[in-house]
This record gives sequence, structure tokens and C-alpha cells, in this order.
Amino acid sequence: MTHRRPTSKEYGAYYANYISNVQGDDILQALKKGKSVTVNFLQKIPKSKWEHRYGSDKWTIKEVVVHLIDTERVFAYRAMRIARGDKQALHGFDQDAYVSNSNANARTPASIIAGYRAVREATIQLFKNLDDEALGRIGKASEAPVSPRAAGFIIAGHEIHHMTIIRDRYL
Repeated sequence: MTHRRPTSKEYGAYYANYISNVQGDDILQALKKGKSVTVNFLQKIPKSKWEHRYGSDKWTIKEVVVHLIDTERVFAYRAMRIARGDKQALHGFDQDAYVSNSNANARTPASIIAGYRAVREATIQLFKNLDDEALGRIGKASEAPVSPRAAGFIIAGHEIHHMTIIRDRYL
């Protein structure tokens, strides 16, 4: 696999900020580093803070992390379908409905962290086995172009975005 960042033709403009959060050109390294940094960070959050909301209409930390897990699953699925040559336009998803139906607040922090680890490891394994041709295929999701390469960078950058929000607004 050649390490390079996605070009602006590989993703919709909405995702540019997430992609810009990721340092370097190696998506596998970014995903592995993100896993290590995120698990370490989450394990240090006091149990009493996990159900905190910084505003009445905001998610709890549990809900934010489950949102990360769900979003990673969606983007990894999109990456796999496009990498395999699927030409179907992929629909968006309602993140608020996913969160409100996730039962995140009934879960323990340990359960959520274990779920995060499992999903991230599956994502790493998927990207480990995509060659340059597969990474560069461009499909359509949420009415915007997306390549598997861009999907990987979006996953990593979306995680950085939300970890920053947790650090700045929840703790």
C-alpha cells in the first residue's frame, strides 16, 4: 500500500475538517495511534463523568463514544463496499436516531471501551488488506464522492474531533 492522503476529489467538502485533523500520510498508522491514544484517554475518565452533558441538548460521553463506534462501522462498511467495486450510491444515516436508540447510557464504560477496541481492530484489519487500486476507487455516499482511503482518514479525523470536544467541554 502506498501511503498518501486523499485528494479533495475523493471526499465531499463536509469532511475536509476531519481529514485535516489527521497527521501524516499513513492511514494504518493513524488508526493504530488513534486506538492507543483514545483507549488511554477514555480509561482515565472518572466513572462519574461518563453520563455528564455539557448542555441539555448534548450527548453524554457514553453517547459520544458509542457514536464514534457506530460512525466507524458505517464508514468502514462504505470503504469495504466501494473497495470491492460496488457501484450503488450509499445512503446517509441519522446519527441522532442512532444515538437515541443505542442504549449507551445503560452500558458500562468498560463495555463501551471494549466495543471501541473491537471495532477499531476490525477497521485496521480491513485497511491492512486494501491495495492502492481499492483504496482509490471512488463511490458515492450521502450524495458525495468518497474513496476507501478518504473513509479511513474520515474515521481517524472524526475520532480526533470528538476526543477534543470531550477534553475541552466535558472534563
